[in-house]
Amino acid sequence: MPFIPHTQDDVDEMLAEIGVSRLEELFDEIPQALKAARLTSIPEGLSEMQISRLMRERARQDGHYLNFMGAGAYEHHIPAAVWQIATRGEFYSAYTPYQAEASQGTLQLLYEYQSMMCALTGLDVTNASLYDGASALAEAVLMAVRSHKHSRRILMPTSVHPAYRRVARAIAANQRIEFVEVPYCTEEGRTLPGAVKANGRGEYAALVVPQPNFFGVIEDVDALTDLAHAAGAAAIACVNPVSLALLKPPGEWGESGAEIAVGEGQPLGVPLSGGGPYFGFMACKQSLVRQMPGRIVGRTVDVEGKPGFTLTLQAREQHIRRSKATSNICTNQGLAVTAATIYLSLLGAQGLKAVAAASHANTRMLTERLTRVPGVTRRFTSPVFHEAVLTLPASAPLLLARLRTRGVFGGYEISRDYPELDNSVLVCATETKTQTDIEHYGQALTESLRAVA
Repeated sequence: MPFIPHTQDDVDEMLAEIGVSRLEELFDEIPQALKAARLTSIPEGLSEMQISRLMRERARQDGHYLNFMGAGAYEHHIPAAVWQIATRGEFYSAYTPYQAEASQGTLQLLYEYQSMMCALTGLDVTNASLYDGASALAEAVLMAVRSHKHSRRILMPTSVHPAYRRVARAIAANQRIEFVEVPYCTEEGRTLPGAVKANGRGEYAALVVPQPNFFGVIEDVDALTDLAHAAGAAAIACVNPVSLALLKPPGEWGESGAEIAVGEGQPLGVPLSGGGPYFGFMACKQSLVRQMPGRIVGRTVDVEGKPGFTLTLQAREQHIRRSKATSNICTNQGLAVTAATIYLSLLGAQGLKAVAAASHANTRMLTERLTRVPGVTRRFTSPVFHEAVLTLPASAPLLLARLRTRGVFGGYEISRDYPELDNSVLVCATETKTQTDIEHYGQALTESLRAVA
């Protein structure tokens, strides 16, 4: 619904009703020294037509680039219907569905979202989302420690997304939780079971298992999961949801499956948007449901036997005694989850599988084309999903800057987080890339190398 401002007569009438002569009197308890001065650097207001023109001009200044970056946020095609539906007033302005009788539509959507995420992860239950993938991993760590009871050590492979590792430490380390880093194999780009055994001496509560890992590499998830279970620890899967359309779901890893699965939901119909907002997802086995943060929507029947939906688990500090809460999460990313639910509904299982397969095929095509450029090589030998690390024959920062002048975002400079991977970039190709796009990147890289020779 468009916003209709009050007229001055409306304002005067309301003020007179409450016995106040000016709006400023409503804020007279605020000391004058704390009030902001008049804004002097704000330009005069513009008309809608002028604003539209200004925004188009600013957008043109940003330019248009072919994007081969991933590193945790991915450019996928989003059908127009996704956000056309998600921004309808019924969804766009809906708040937390505390009153079931007034929120059946929102509750049903969240229930369908949970059902689809359970199918995707192969686990028993999911919550109605978290803030993002990184904080979801931190919450999973806290869950594992609460359920283990005897150990506060977490084995964290260095092949896990660097930002996820930093966020997990920021949230959990001050709660006397120790993170033990497990190095990756510098040849294969994945975590070897031997490295876990070497670093996992003594009790630990959980092993984090990325799939694919930050390098795009496919991990040996069966061996790692069984290794964690043999040590009496939980396996926390940190997964790309699109990859699960092709790869084995966490609930089927090893002999008995991972206990918890988390990840970033952005690839499921949420635009890049300069870094957010995104949403995190979490799924777990039924035995851990009481440790799950956030809330869960359940299906039930009313007094007349008709089906309905309601919040069935709300383990948050505002619902129960603070000391009993599993998390201080105060809301969730409901709008992004709405878009993801619509996206998954439109694509279906076969559609999501087609997206994953096309992304994998395009990344293979990209790496084959770029490694034909003299001096460019694959850094790791292991199979990948839709990202790969390439080593360049010249300075990676300089080449990436040169590529930008040719309209290409050439990848993520991975030495920022892994100094040992000097002059290497993490490249990604999703289903949005064509053979022409990939050839353009190859030509741009060749020209950029000539320019810096």
